[in-house]
Amino acid sequence: MSLFWIVVRQLAEIEAMAASKKVIPREVWERKLNNVKIRKEDMNKLVMNFLVTEGFVEAAEKFCKESGTEPDIDLATITDRMAVKKAVQSGNVEDAIEKVNDLNPEILDTNPQLFFHLQQQRLIELIRNGKVEEALEFAQEELAPRGEENQSFLEELERTVALLAFEDISNCPVGELLDISQRLKTASEVNAAILTSQSHEKDPKLPSLLKMLIWAQNQLAEKASFPRINDITTAALEDPV
Repeated sequence: MSLFWIVVRQLAEIEAMAASKKVIPREVWERKLNNVKIRKEDMNKLVMNFLVTEGFVEAAEKFCKESGTEPDIDLATITDRMAVKKAVQSGNVEDAIEKVNDLNPEILDTNPQLFFHLQQQRLIELIRNGKVEEALEFAQEELAPRGEENQSFLEELERTVALLAFEDISNCPVGELLDISQRLKTASEVNAAILTSQSHEKDPKLPSLLKMLIWAQNQLAEKASFPRINDITTAALEDPV
């Protein structure tokens, strides 16, 4: 039985026990938790999935040797993927595009939205560096034709070009496009596309399970008072107030 269904089944049992709101003593709660059997192999796979998806290649290699857990993709591809991500995060979008095409030309050929966002990021970097004439030329030649074919692209292009109308970016309503967070957003989109092209999940499973834990606790809290995990970094059970 998969880890997902173990969690779902255990939640169902606990909710049944708490059909009418009542206090669940710590000893009862801990006994229920101890009855949940999760294989070490499944936990190791979760860790490896996180390391691979987030691009921690050295940690993945070490964990593979220590636990015997094999990754589901070639670890060498992680290095290539992280080089693309780092290039975008550094503002070297042209280099990132070249690296993506070297890795798999079909990624950008089959994903027009991703390619537009990379080109948009190139425009943002030109504006950031004060290359106004080059930015206008690039927008007209590379992005405007795509905007004519796609309304959402046109709206994003108009927002980006609006940066040129403000000398003081602090007064610009779209000034957030120049924030580092915009680079991170684009880098994350590229990372997800590369993972998808490699038949790998674009998001790690572990954060999703932690979100499920929080959701399950909130659902149960409507029916019962029980020891819960408030700090997921320690996973310590805290008695209800």
